[in-house]
Amino acid sequence: MKRWIAPLLGLIVVVITVVQVRANRVASSHPPAEAQTGVSVLHVIAEGRVAAYPGAEVTVGSDVAGTIERLDVVEQDVVHKGDVIATLRADDLRAALGEARARVGEADADIRLYELEVERAQRLFREDVGSKQTWEKSERDLDAARARRSSSLAEARRLEAVVAKTVIKAPIDGVVITRMRQRGETISAGDSLMTIADLRRTRVEAEVDEFDAARIRNGADAAISAEGYDGKWRGVIEEVPGNVVSRRLKPQDPSKPIDTRVLLVKVALTEATPLKLGQRVEVEFR
Repeated sequence: MKRWIAPLLGLIVVVITVVQVRANRVASSHPPAEAQTGVSVLHVIAEGRVAAYPGAEVTVGSDVAGTIERLDVVEQDVVHKGDVIATLRADDLRAALGEARARVGEADADIRLYELEVERAQRLFREDVGSKQTWEKSERDLDAARARRSSSLAEARRLEAVVAKTVIKAPIDGVVITRMRQRGETISAGDSLMTIADLRRTRVEAEVDEFDAARIRNGADAAISAEGYDGKWRGVIEEVPGNVVSRRLKPQDPSKPIDTRVLLVKVALTEATPLKLGQRVEVEFR
């Protein structure tokens, strides 16, 4: 029995060696995908929010102070550019505008009268009947009437502009997503009334950690997911800013620091999504 132990162990060693050699040959003939392509697939995970494109979200305010007389739109209403969305009470302004226009009319009447007087004084002076002093006085009266007309006309135009500002119109096509005021409220110049957004023009702004900034490139693919929704949506990086900024979103992972700086990467959505404006999402970059 002992005579067979040594040859048997030797045979086992030979078999193991042959198996290892063949395995190495197979592995060398089928390298990994990364070795075949020469490109390593790296993944960067970042958190972000759904945001509107610049100019697609506008907070509408008032340029003048006054009391809201009409405010017929409510949240989720669809509005179009140029639609009247609110009006302010402007009775006193319209009265002042009427007075200014009346002064323009009075000045026009004075101008017509003084033009006749200038012609008459000039004719009498040439006929040696009137004096030059009377002629000059009529010309000064005419100049003063013209100056009064210019001043009244300027005031009328100013009041027309102010009255026009009491009628507030939608600056873009979109949906009313927030309404801050109610009918009957008194507001000051610069106060906000509502926010309108074009929900067809949205993208994702992802906060990529500054240490991953070198791995982000324009045109790279991205996958967007959100809690409460199944599946992912495709996107593509359309803008990589040239600077890092402070983090805006508090990380959901408590182990992540909140005082780090991030690269605010803009991701265009390449397909329709049910995501809401301002919704928090997770973005995976390849």
